Amino acid sequence: MTPIIMVHGAFCGGWTFDQFRAPFEARGHVCLTPDLRGHAAGGRPAGASMSHYADDIAELIRSAPRPPVLIGHSLGGLVAQMAAARAPVAGLILLAPSAPWGIQGGTMEEAISAVSLYALGPFWSLAVAPDYGLAKQYSLNRMESEARRAIYDRMVPESGRALWETLNWWLDPFMTTQVAAYRIKAPVLGVAGGQDQIHPPATVKQTAARLSGEVKVFEDMSHWLPGEPGYQDVAAACLDWIAAKGL
Repeated sequence: MTPIIMVHGAFCGGWTFDQFRAPFEARGHVCLTPDLRGHAAGGRPAGASMSHYADDIAELIRSAPRPPVLIGHSLGGLVAQMAAARAPVAGLILLAPSAPWGIQGGTMEEAISAVSLYALGPFWSLAVAPDYGLAKQYSLNRMESEARRAIYDRMVPESGRALWETLNWWLDPFMTTQVAAYRIKAPVLGVAGGQDQIHPPATVKQTAARLSGEVKVFEDMSHWLPGEPGYQDVAAACLDWIAAKGL
């Protein structure tokens, strides 16, 4: 079976996919869920660039016995796009992905997130701590209180540099998060939650269109697609797509 690499989002770790990976493994896929650089427990990825993350995942792709299916969530969805332009993959699945360089978000929440970090000062040189209030309101808003707290307690600081490169791409002279779509030869599926305010369906559709990909929207879901209620349906849709593409 085609191996699968799952890439987590900001402030998280490979544990994001503890439940989500189970249906893939039951189908016979070997799943790798690496921690991005500096994201292991106790990590502080200050100074890490999105390019560092993408290079690390690209190296893991090249080490696989055959081109894998790459699945990325949120900021990990952007890392996955960047990595897929660096190393060959069999397929690319983007769960509520951060958009690449050049795609402008369409909601007030997206605009606010792009400027709110400046309240921290020179955050691009720091490791930015997770915020429970923001996680509760925007990312884990469909989780029960106990499960939400358990997820938050596992979160780690995120690289301010990576956040700046992603959220303030128009200020980045190096165009770090630009994705060379022509280098991605694999089929692409974008998955969006209809209630997601961080990366809403309109933004996911723009991202998928840039890569000539398809889009599936789960109208009742929000941002935490790998773990909120209904994640089993998301995993099933991904597996059906993989099977339909002969992967």
